[in-house]
Amino acid sequence: MTRIFIIAGEASGDVLGYRLMTALRELRPDTQFSGIGGARMEEAGLTSLFPMQELALMGLAEILPRVLHLKKRLAQTVEAIRAEKPDIVLTIDSPGFTLRVLKAIGAGGPKRVHYVAPQVWAWRQERVKHFPGLWDELLCLLPFEPEFFAPHGLHPVFTGHPVLESGADKGDAARFFARHSLAPDAVPIVLMPGSRVTETKRLLPVFRETLALLEPQIHGLRPVVAAVAGVAEHVASHTEDWPVRPIIVRDVAERYDAFAAAKAALTKSGTSTLELAMAGVPMAVTYRVNPISAFLGRRLIKVPHVAMINLLAQRALVPELLQEDCRAEKLAATLSHLLRDEQAAAAQRAGYAEALATLRAPEGAPSSAAAKAILAVLG
Repeated sequence: MTRIFIIAGEASGDVLGYRLMTALRELRPDTQFSGIGGARMEEAGLTSLFPMQELALMGLAEILPRVLHLKKRLAQTVEAIRAEKPDIVLTIDSPGFTLRVLKAIGAGGPKRVHYVAPQVWAWRQERVKHFPGLWDELLCLLPFEPEFFAPHGLHPVFTGHPVLESGADKGDAARFFARHSLAPDAVPIVLMPGSRVTETKRLLPVFRETLALLEPQIHGLRPVVAAVAGVAEHVASHTEDWPVRPIIVRDVAERYDAFAAAKAALTKSGTSTLELAMAGVPMAVTYRVNPISAFLGRRLIKVPHVAMINLLAQRALVPELLQEDCRAEKLAATLSHLLRDEQAAAAQRAGYAEALATLRAPEGAPSSAAAKAILAVLG
């Protein structure tokens, strides 16, 4: 029997954890899991030590009020690992919490694998010097990461990006139109305000104003808001007074149907840009954080783009409207351009294929490649 203590701290990590758990059981059916995760990992049989949403915080201003509680959860997690004595501690992304767990349990105990490399190549690169000794292997999703981490003795392995096996490109537009009784000339626009309540609180009001400007211009406009489990109720209650009542999409399959039906999308930065790219949806990326977090971030960021699809393309393939540019008039103008200019939309789609090709695993599906690398650590 192989016992794995697995930790995810946010919605994207929960999905990755679900796929990893499935792939690991295919290779080693007797694998048992414990740890921290969300709804998807619970579908795979995990009983979470505490609600994963407690860890889904971002930005200094959001984290500071919760520091004492997070320390309590950290101690609880380390205590559980020491009591259970798993064969592997597998941490997924969320470095603010997971790397502290790895440091606390130290070497000499269970093997430690971290999945999704910390994005120190993007900002505060000096932090890489604190990583040696934290894990036995680092599983990288992006093709350029091993080159950055290898010189520091951090055992990086590129396993491909699991977004390629997400099914984001397999949605059914006709099914979405029929399910929501949309007219044939309807213009669905996907809005993705994030997986944290702090994100949705900042972006939903701007999205509302954007729609108010777009609605008179675009006949048949129908907003579709993709809401993950942890924020779905918040999104539903805060969109009731929108000028055009949105369709709230809560599950993954319907979200991908919405992608297939969408004429354009407005999304926060992150994995969502890769999913939309797989579905061929013209998009703009927007984001807004606490002004203090933005002030600090701008002085530390080392990459020319925020959107992952732009980093892979190595150019501004999709517009990025961040912080002070996250304004209704700019967002509405950008979406209007994508909806009216087929050449602009086609240019994005052409760039998507080139960028996504770099994410393929060296061998097999990404989750399978990652599972094999994890089990190889045990010898």
